[in-house]
Amino acid sequence: MPTIQFRTDESTKAQSSEIFGTLGITMSDAINMFLRQSILQGGIPFELKIPKYNRTTLNALADMEQSKGKGLRGKDIRAALADLKAEDGDSDLLE
Repeated sequence: MPTIQFRTDESTKAQSSEIFGTLGITMSDAINMFLRQSILQGGIPFELKIPKYNRTTLNALADMEQSKGKGLRGKDIRAALADLKAEDGDSDLLE
């Protein structure tokens, strides 16, 4: 039987080995499953796509989550604009 060698980082190897062990299969079994499924499906046996959220979007979502409750809810427009004016020093906001 031919041998295939490949490189991966320690974290990927450790995490995948743990998952495969839980499933009762070896790394070799998992790789063979991948290869056989690739043959059966005529390509990569799962969808390859760009993640929906990039790092910038994820950071913006985290910032929004942290600022919950610090918004302008419960204020009328004049009070909200007065707060913004006080924060920014912009006197044109109320005009």
